[in-house]
Amino acid sequence: MFLPPLDDYPLGKKALRGLRFIHTHLNNDPLNKDDITDLSLLRFDVIAAIGLNKDQPSALHIAHLIPQALNTGVEVLPPADFYDHDFDFRPFITSLEEEFERSRGFTTTKGQGVQPDRTAHESAILVSVSTGPRYELEDSMDELRDLALSSNVTVLETVIQKPKEINPKYLLGEGKLKDLVITAMNRGATMLIFDQDLNPSQIKSINDLTELKVIDRSQLILDIFARRAHSRDGKVQVELAQLKYRLPRLTGKGTAMSKLMGGIGGRGPGEMKLEVDRRRVRDRIALLEKELKSLSEARRQRKTRRIACRVPIVSIVGYTNAGKSTLLNALTKSATFVEDKLFATLDTASRRLRFPHEREIIITDTVGFIRDLPKDLLAAFRSTLEELQDADLLLHVVDISSPRAEQHMTAVDTILKGLDLANKPRLLVFNKTDLIPPREVLNLSQRYHAIPVSAVDNTTFAPLLEAVEKYVFNEKMDLLKV
Repeated sequence: MFLPPLDDYPLGKKALRGLRFIHTHLNNDPLNKDDITDLSLLRFDVIAAIGLNKDQPSALHIAHLIPQALNTGVEVLPPADFYDHDFDFRPFITSLEEEFERSRGFTTTKGQGVQPDRTAHESAILVSVSTGPRYELEDSMDELRDLALSSNVTVLETVIQKPKEINPKYLLGEGKLKDLVITAMNRGATMLIFDQDLNPSQIKSINDLTELKVIDRSQLILDIFARRAHSRDGKVQVELAQLKYRLPRLTGKGTAMSKLMGGIGGRGPGEMKLEVDRRRVRDRIALLEKELKSLSEARRQRKTRRIACRVPIVSIVGYTNAGKSTLLNALTKSATFVEDKLFATLDTASRRLRFPHEREIIITDTVGFIRDLPKDLLAAFRSTLEELQDADLLLHVVDISSPRAEQHMTAVDTILKGLDLANKPRLLVFNKTDLIPPREVLNLSQRYHAIPVSAVDNTTFAPLLEAVEKYVFNEKMDLLKV
């Protein structure tokens, strides 16, 4: 059966669409599996089938959705005589919508009740589909959850699928995807966030099955960067990365990404209209690249002045949320923005650090790294990260309390190699040592040849400051191996 466009009855604020779907069934057949699937996916108020017997109306079959927490999500009413039924739709639907509203106080996967602020947050189900080891999928999903929380998304549920082979069209099978969409709608989710990057055809295929927003890991990271960028440098670089990401996804009549208007995944380029055609996007990219080149020239001039003053430069690098900004603030007694979220710091900050004998250095805090950093984003920030080339020393800060500290170190090493910084002198610094037992700190520091500190305890800084001073001013110290 062909269904007309439902654009005038969008989903969103309410659990149901505001439409009844009434059709006929030959041979007085009851509602079938396709009817129930349409009811669940399209969120009709009710679906009704009028059974025909010798071309005359006979039985009336009705089904409707119910809050999933109460049952399977669908209730099929007993058949009633078409000419003698007592189904009064208006009071029924009013009561049902009130029941849905009460049941949609969110419960996270950790079992904690959450009453969402619908004006400020979106809600999502996180999805990971991969053939990799289970523990890797779980680690990556934990990180995706942190990314979602950094973007003020309420995480309702996480779904990990480990198929024998990836479905090239949907990532997971069409049946499982439909079940996932139905679960998302029953839970009151507004979006699906995939841990894997989706290509344009996959986004289109998944969008054809649901009216929920569909975004991937890269889009989520780009959204966080768009929130955090404050300097002109940062804003230009983020917008450039977003447009390069979206350009191949502006397909068809220019509506392929219309579900992303505003909010998570649609933030950035001045909330610009995403249906803009390819030519205008390319023009905007060319303009931003020209501005980025101009900003790079300004940075080059500042670098020249620093070199002329012969002030040594030490740059802090590390995985996102490792405590780099907190350490910078503690060392220099400054007030760089700090927050316990991924990518809290995006714009580079530089401060002076004074040593005895009237000696000082410039210490800089850079954007945090993350595994699988979107290529467009890394390319856009390359000009900023290239300032690391001018550093006399890199401080690789690691959150040693994280269970994924070793993977974080590997990810940072990989990115530094990609920036041709693998041979740059480095000190490995283990931060947040106050969160794990002292004996464990000692063992890990000896194993990795690292300097342990706690950015919230300045009494732990002496070994780090001594190592930095010896290397920068004497250049005779053998650096600790990373």
